[in-house]
Amino acid sequence: MQTIKLSDSSGIRGLKKEYRLKRVKIINRLKEFDRFYSESCSWFFEDRKMELREVDKSDDERIFEELCFCILTANASAEMGMKAIDAIRPVLINGSAEEMTEKLKGIYRFNVLRPAYIVHTRDYLNTFGFRLKKKIESFEDMEKLRDFFAFNKGIKGLGYKEASHFLRNIGLKGYAILDKHILNSLVEFKVIDEIKMPMTRKVYREIEQKLRIFSNEIEIPMDELDLLLWSRRNGKIMK
Repeated sequence: MQTIKLSDSSGIRGLKKEYRLKRVKIINRLKEFDRFYSESCSWFFEDRKMELREVDKSDDERIFEELCFCILTANASAEMGMKAIDAIRPVLINGSAEEMTEKLKGIYRFNVLRPAYIVHTRDYLNTFGFRLKKKIESFEDMEKLRDFFAFNKGIKGLGYKEASHFLRNIGLKGYAILDKHILNSLVEFKVIDEIKMPMTRKVYREIEQKLRIFSNEIEIPMDELDLLLWSRRNGKIMK
């Protein structure tokens, strides 16, 4: 495997120290992502805290909720996305875009456009019986799985980052969520030289590979490192 020259040793020591302090919380969060996929539970947001609760819903409905969360968080905060999901959860499966828009007033800034994306995506999923979990598990290649969500015209509102975000949140490993927090950290640690937006699929994968190499060099697993870097900028270990 390639190596990356770690020129900022004091910065790396600080990062490792922070990792030791947050490691248990990070690992527990990743375990919750696994639990979400394998058990009948959904995420709720109350008093600015995330909570995984048992629900009486099909796996496909729960996974669709998470897909919608990732559609909603594009160019918005995770907190805003979770508040939005809580608001429209009752109408996600059968409600109209107009009903969602009404429920999102005063809560979410893209309250017209994103509900339309959700309904478009829901209609597409219905073309194969809304069997979302079965579709996910039909892919043996993790890159083809991500491409399915990132580039499928039936699924609106997801790019490469958001598709990675969704797959990580349902417990799949090895995907980097290259948002501005992560990219700024990678510039800070001289893993990359600069940030150029928007990123193509090729550039995204190149940076993701550099993050993978970086994680190997500093001996912090990439899935844990992704959450660590995000928490350094945001202050929380969320999703």
